[in-house]
Amino acid sequence: MNTRHLDFWPKGLPHHLTIPETNLFFNAEVSAARYPDKPFLIFYDKALTFSGFKQQAESIAGFLQHDCGVKTGDRVLLDMQNSPQFVLAYYGILRAGAVVVPINPMNLTLELAHYVEDCGATVAFVGQELFAQTRPLLGKGLNRIIVAAYSDYIASAPSINVPPFASAPRENLREPGVTLWVDMLEQQFKPSPLSTGPDDLCVMPYTSGTTGKPKGCMHTHRSVMSTVAAGTEWLHMPKDTVALAVLPFFHVTAMQGGMNGALYNGNTVVLLPRWDREAAAECVQRYKVGTWQAIAAMVVDFLMNPRIEDYDLSSVWNMSGGGAAMPEAVAQKLHDLCGITYIEGYGMTETMAPTHVNPVHRPKQQCLGVPIFDVDARIIDPQTLRELPQGEVGEIIVHGPQVMQGYWKQPQATQEAFIMLEGKRFLRTGDLGRVDDEGYFFMVDRLKRMINASGYKVWPAEVETMMYRHPDIAEACVVAALDSKRGETVKAYVVLKPDARGRISEQDIVEWAHTHMASYKSPRIVEFVESLPKSGTGKVQWRALQEREATRHTHSTA
Repeated sequence: MNTRHLDFWPKGLPHHLTIPETNLFFNAEVSAARYPDKPFLIFYDKALTFSGFKQQAESIAGFLQHDCGVKTGDRVLLDMQNSPQFVLAYYGILRAGAVVVPINPMNLTLELAHYVEDCGATVAFVGQELFAQTRPLLGKGLNRIIVAAYSDYIASAPSINVPPFASAPRENLREPGVTLWVDMLEQQFKPSPLSTGPDDLCVMPYTSGTTGKPKGCMHTHRSVMSTVAAGTEWLHMPKDTVALAVLPFFHVTAMQGGMNGALYNGNTVVLLPRWDREAAAECVQRYKVGTWQAIAAMVVDFLMNPRIEDYDLSSVWNMSGGGAAMPEAVAQKLHDLCGITYIEGYGMTETMAPTHVNPVHRPKQQCLGVPIFDVDARIIDPQTLRELPQGEVGEIIVHGPQVMQGYWKQPQATQEAFIMLEGKRFLRTGDLGRVDDEGYFFMVDRLKRMINASGYKVWPAEVETMMYRHPDIAEACVVAALDSKRGETVKAYVVLKPDARGRISEQDIVEWAHTHMASYKSPRIVEFVESLPKSGTGKVQWRALQEREATRHTHSTA
């Protein structure tokens, strides 16, 4: 185990962190008892206290158990934007003893059908603006959909700009299998005693891979609690610090740092359902925000606001994130404006957010950071699985309390994701990196085939599977194209069927894809080709197309 990084460990922090052995919902009970009248969630101009949050979450749990028939261990879909209802539904599901399955709200019906079928959920919480995508699944897996209107938790005349989908009035949806959020709460059901503990399943976010189909990452209350506790300790988070939540809660980074960690620590969270640089600046100024997580693309946009210096941002003492390296020039501009250093970290859906974070007192730029509490991280040769010496590039592997149990109903994929080394079970991250002479980890490349578009992970095999549904596409191969705004964007090389050539345009394919899959993963660029490069066994050589794309970028830049 590499211990060089311990020379730069944050002063006063132990190397080992004792994790609470409780159900995650216990955090809601503790904070409600400690700070009953303190605001937990602020949604534009309206606040929900810790005690009010606990009470509503318990009513939701009772409704799930008594009206929906949800039992211990059942999976329940959660498909919403950041909102008080997302957090309430999340904890209501946990209080019912069930498992949260958070879904990216950009997914469309065909994609949602896979999650429903794969995890076996029969109940879903859905934002009102997303109901049309979920509705076709009623009677086809789903028996009940609980629909939430975000405007129910917004003041009648908010002074901060609210996007139309969030301010839309509640629709009077009355049909079999559909329950309005407000009607659910009016029932005031009482839940059964909480029986799930630290080693029961808690949440199952989905990730993808080379198989093309998203896989559920099984996390227990213990693994979720590990990064919840670690985050607050690593940052020395004061309990009266106000956090701004702008990253989506369905993603583990925001789920842990912006939602679960705040409830555990008793922090107030200011929510935004969608990124808006003006609204973010207004919230920072009004609520004296001290900390927030943001990806590089958000920080760039925030700093490009021509009115940015008109706002009082002096309360901000921490900004952190990951997903893509923060450009040096942007980090410097942030430092010049707010006097803070952007703290980068590294983690995966499989590790419930971070395994590595930069020490706050000694961060490095474009760096993943150092292994946090109880994490053993190493670099191995991806072919021989031999551990490599300092400075050499290889695959990052991690062992720690936050690592998932495995992939839901995917024993083969689970087996392939782990290796045993010195008696420890290590997760193969699929990321290529190196360690410097001080024990800091740096990303070099991706062993797995993945596109990082504005912080969203896009798996080409999944996109290709969707594209083959187009009646005029014979073959498709998806690669990453560099993009000045998104970092990377999705490009598809397409071979048309003979009768479609000259009749279908590249833009036609772009528009079709946009209507059939989430916008972050649908190809923004399509290039028609006569054929795709293939190996002797007929396998598409996607690396050749990726290299072609990189060469084009190099020539255009030159």
